[in-house]
Amino acid sequence: MKRIRFAGRRKAAGFTQESLAQYLGVERSTVGRWESAETEPQAYIRPKLARALKVGSEELQALLDDITVMDTSPSERMSYALEHPGSADLMVVAYLHERLRQLDESYDQESSTSLLGTAGQLHGQVCFLRENAGNPRVRRALYEVEADSATFMGQLVWDVSQRRDHAAPLGYFEEAVTAARHARDPSTESYATLRMSFVALYGEKNAARGVMLAERAVEAARLVSPSLTGLSLLHVAEGHAMTGALKECEDALRKAEAQFDRVHADDLAAPFYTLNEFNRLTGSCYLFLGLPERAEPILRTTSRALASKKKSQAIALGNLTLALIRQGKLDEAAATMHRTIDAVELTRGGGGLNLAFSAGRELRQWRAEPWAQEINDRLLALM
Repeated sequence: MKRIRFAGRRKAAGFTQESLAQYLGVERSTVGRWESAETEPQAYIRPKLARALKVGSEELQALLDDITVMDTSPSERMSYALEHPGSADLMVVAYLHERLRQLDESYDQESSTSLLGTAGQLHGQVCFLRENAGNPRVRRALYEVEADSATFMGQLVWDVSQRRDHAAPLGYFEEAVTAARHARDPSTESYATLRMSFVALYGEKNAARGVMLAERAVEAARLVSPSLTGLSLLHVAEGHAMTGALKECEDALRKAEAQFDRVHADDLAAPFYTLNEFNRLTGSCYLFLGLPERAEPILRTTSRALASKKKSQAIALGNLTLALIRQGKLDEAAATMHRTIDAVELTRGGGGLNLAFSAGRELRQWRAEPWAQEINDRLLALM
């Protein structure tokens, strides 16, 4: 086990293990044991340690509580905790957090159906241990994991239902918001709220509610995460695009783009907010606004850049197919449609699947053509 963020903060403050030990008047091995999560700093030394790391006492505690398990094989400690839930400690929490991280990393490469069972079991374990945790610090740490696992479960359930079941994923996202508030984690609260806006925008087709939820996510993230602020603003823009509000859409896009200049090293949501994500949603906005000629070059570049993220790539390819159809570029549209279906077959992601079927509906007027029949056959096989 390691306290990776604690060690990173020590390095960012300009200390080696040895120099920090000298500053604090302890042995270098003591700092090493803190970073390997074998021990914690004693109360008397924490104020001086916080000053050295340039953090407050609460942030120092958060760094100490953030433990990464390097060996995630089932442990006797975990088995014992499930039998005696009141005994759960921060090492058990770290194990659960690492298992969730591994599942989340698989999201863009594996089908949601294949992940759902394992993720559901993990979520159940987290909730069970949180309900029975005796130590307040452990309970708060479990609320943090629960917020993340409930958000992940909402994603998976919505994907598996092909974005038809709105109630179940919304239930998970609301659970995540509640858990995040207990954990005092505005970033996760923002992200779960943003996921609720996705259901409104793409499932319920309720642009006004989608914009309202995305703006709520902006407010939750504004003080803690420029990346989540930017990502939420992109979905505010998309909601406006769905109603044809060009000025409001482009205003939100400009505000979202400005967040890139504010992203900092401690912004844990930075991997969610990339130039590719900005371009993918910008292309989607122009498609909703009836400007496929502006959407096409953006989506073409983005679909190439997202080659390693198949679920996101499927969405970009689906939108690119629609942009090409609406410009009458049928040969290119047919080729791109096959690439969209290839990506969807790998992952069964709900967003890409829905866009593939939307493009298929727009190709029906050419259904007598052999190339359109071939596409229709592949779509029927997906069903």
